[in-house]
Order: sequence, then structure tokens, then C-alpha cells
Amino acid sequence: MEAKIDALEFNKTWVITDLSHGKTPIDYKYVYKTKYNPNVRTILALVAVKGWHLHQFDVNNDFLNGELQEEIYMTRSSGYQKGNLGQFGSTQSNADYSLFTCLNGSNFTALLVYVNDIVVASNSLDSISSLKTFLNHHFKIKDLGQLRYFLSIEVAKSPTGIHICQRKYTLDILADAGHLASKPYKIPMDQNHRVSKTTGSPLSDPTPYRQLIGRLLYLTLTRPNINYLTQVLNQFMDAPTNVHLAVAHKILRYLKTAPGQGIFLFSTSFIHLKGYCDSDWASCPDTRKSVTDYYAFMGNSLISWCSKKQTMVSRSFAKAEYRAMTSLCTEFT
Repeated sequence: MEAKIDALEFNKTWVITDLSHGKTPIDYKYVYKTKYNPNVRTILALVAVKGWHLHQFDVNNDFLNGELQEEIYMTRSSGYQKGNLGQFGSTQSNADYSLFTCLNGSNFTALLVYVNDIVVASNSLDSISSLKTFLNHHFKIKDLGQLRYFLSIEVAKSPTGIHICQRKYTLDILADAGHLASKPYKIPMDQNHRVSKTTGSPLSDPTPYRQLIGRLLYLTLTRPNINYLTQVLNQFMDAPTNVHLAVAHKILRYLKTAPGQGIFLFSTSFIHLKGYCDSDWASCPDTRKSVTDYYAFMGNSLISWCSKKQTMVSRSFAKAEYRAMTSLCTEFT
């Protein structure tokens, strides 16, 4: 928090001053980066196993922005403040401030909040109804019923489990890139590829490449099979080449084979964590750094995954593997 405040003062975002007579200051809160989407999959995995009810609320209030011409006075906060959900008896997660849980006797309710969208999972419809009444009193919400579509993620619940995918989002990407009529590829990238920063000729306009990779990164929420490839291409956002763009378009043609492919969360899973990790050694041709890959499961349901270049060069294969194991254990905690 101190680093953020120092940066704002350095850029002259505001000036510390006494409150002028007749002026009313506004308050503010700190907003932290959260690992939201892995928690969505975790909650959905629990819902599938427990057979809980799954609903969605939408807050009617919209937040607008624009150029300010007036003088604005704002108080200095000593730290973040918890939201009004605490009044409902909910406990805010210390690991993810967007997650709230409430235990009332045998009734358990979990909320995931993302701006004005709320996902609610509970073993009691009465608890969901009480929560709806409470939230509507404070924020004026809209009950969207059972969760079916959330942040471009399509949710289909059945007795055997929950399937999540981004079919419409995938088709939109293919349409915008002009690949709806393209011939599908069976594999997204050649084996033992060696794509580097110097491969190919620089693009005259890198904006389409950056937009495409950004959309592919969001698609990895339900498509772990392109996670590694997208992370590789993400390294070249500053100076992409025609070769990098061609590889990205090959991924699109691979997605065309099954645009509705996603993740299935089994209702027959056990509630225990297990994971698998691996690492190459010095595979990056530009930095000689290794790449960590891991997959975390709740029972038989995949809930989290990662493919990321390690922060330092490993001097042996064993060290690269231990760093991968450390990343997976950190994800579990």
C-alpha cells in the first residue's frame, strides 16, 4: 500500500492538503488483485459434489467515469475496510477478498463477487432467499436465477456434474479473426518449437496481435490445453513478428475443431486435493529459463493450472523441478 501511495504522489495524482471550509471529502478503499477464476472453478466443483443450489445476482447500480473539472477532496485511509456483507454474518476470505462464506447451523452459503456480478452457492434455498433480501435492501439487485452464463463462461449443470466452457466467446474470436471458415488443425503448435523474439519480421501494427493474445489469455479460463502456447506468445507482446502472429492463428484453427470444449467438474469426486507438476530445463531460447507447469485437482475435477516461465535460471534439471513443485504447493495453500 505504501508503494502505491508513493507512486500516486510521485505522479502528482493528488496533493496532501487541509480540508477547505465548506468542502466534504469522499472516502476510498484499496482494491487488491485476486485469484478469482480458480475460486469459481473450486466453488463449482464443490457444488457438483455436494449437489448445492447455484444462483446468480446482478447489482443494478452502474459505475460511470469521466473527466473531472471540479476540485475533489478525498480522505486518507489507513487500510482497507470490509464490505457490508459482514452484517449478514458472512466471513470474508483472507486469501481472496472476493469470496464470502456464511455458516448458519447446517446451512452453508458461499458468495463470489466480481464488480456487480455475484455467484451464490448454498445447500439451502432459504439461505439464498434471505441473502437476496439483504442484498436487495442495500444495493438493489436483480435475481438472474440459476447460474448459466457468467463473465463469458457458460455453465451447464446435470446430475453427473457441471460443464463449463466459453463456446460463444471462442466463436466470437474466430469470427473477428476471419477463421470461421478455415480448415481446423489437429494440433495447436508444432512439437519442439523454438519460437523466439528474433523469429520473423516485426509487425507494422502490433495492436491486432496484442488484442488476440489478450483474448486467448482469457480463454484459458476453461481451456488449459492452450495455456502453455498462449503464455509463450504472451512473451512477445512488446515486439511481435509475423511468425508469432502465424502461430497465434494456428491456435485459432485448432480451437475450431471443438469450440465448446471446456472443463467437466464431476459430481462423484472426493473432496481432496491432488496435483501434478513438471518442468523443462532451460527451454527458453531467449533467456534460458525453465517453464513450470502444474495442474491442481479437487478429486477428479481440474480446478487450477499454470504454465509460467520461472523467475530465475536453474543450474540443473532438479532445481527446475523443485521450483515447479514449490509453485504447486503454494497454489494448494
